[in-house]
Amino acid sequence: MNQPTLGNPQNTIAVLQKYNFSFQKKFGQNFLIDTHVLDKIIRSAEITKDDFVLEIGPGIGTMTQYLACAAREVVAVEIDKALIPILEDTLSSYDNVTVINEDVLKLDIVKLAQERNGGKPIKVVANLPYYITTPIIMGLFESHVPVQSITVMVQKEVADRMQVGPGTKDYGALSLAVQYYAKPYIAANVPPNCFMPRPKVGSAVIRLECHEEPPVQVKDEKLMFRIIRASFNQRRKTLANGLKNSPEISLSREGIEQAIAELGKGTSVRGEALNLEEFAILSNIVGRLQQEENGTKA
Repeated sequence: MNQPTLGNPQNTIAVLQKYNFSFQKKFGQNFLIDTHVLDKIIRSAEITKDDFVLEIGPGIGTMTQYLACAAREVVAVEIDKALIPILEDTLSSYDNVTVINEDVLKLDIVKLAQERNGGKPIKVVANLPYYITTPIIMGLFESHVPVQSITVMVQKEVADRMQVGPGTKDYGALSLAVQYYAKPYIAANVPPNCFMPRPKVGSAVIRLECHEEPPVQVKDEKLMFRIIRASFNQRRKTLANGLKNSPEISLSREGIEQAIAELGKGTSVRGEALNLEEFAILSNIVGRLQQEENGTKA
């Protein structure tokens, strides 16, 4: 198997010129041109020869070459049709790579993991387009794809948001969702000059080590996330008002006030003051009170 040839500016430019490729803004394309960063991603993802890796958004195949050298098998999912001939060229000497021209949000990854890896946990590695970072990561978590870890390049502020705790300005629904499913760890900060074209913002490599069991016990996962979303929809409002204003929470005003009181919080508490465990407890209380209210109404 050949050593990677991509990852430096000259070779990347040569490939783009050969195929007369033009960047598509709608796909948020920024290709990595720094071999040190590529090495760091592979190290952070802890890829071994036993691993099946799903790569999202391979671009021209820069990181795919590195992954192919490190892993047993790589499936790379690329949405942009114009990149497929380039990938066929840059990956032609790697027989353990399959490229799928598809929108990853529409792909049945559970089925893919079953067929290619016998349903065993896979590793996900990606240099994600910033505009769909959250839907892709949440899609992987919520569909309960068997994933061991997700190592992704994301916008620096999104990486920060994933790992912060209560009371900080970056803390929100994404922080809680990521921490419910995984343990986040920022492996590297990556400046704009490591990409072509240069993004306007800094980036970071974040590794999400998926929990075997969630860190909190909650009876209804979907209800908890509805409560979390409602709590952060209007950050300036109190938790009580956030829940009262949400069409997703079917509980009376009195019920909502009772739930917050049972949690041991005052009426002026805001959602950003609660940690994951408190949201889980609140969710269990709200679920019980909903049943009680429905029981009395029935």
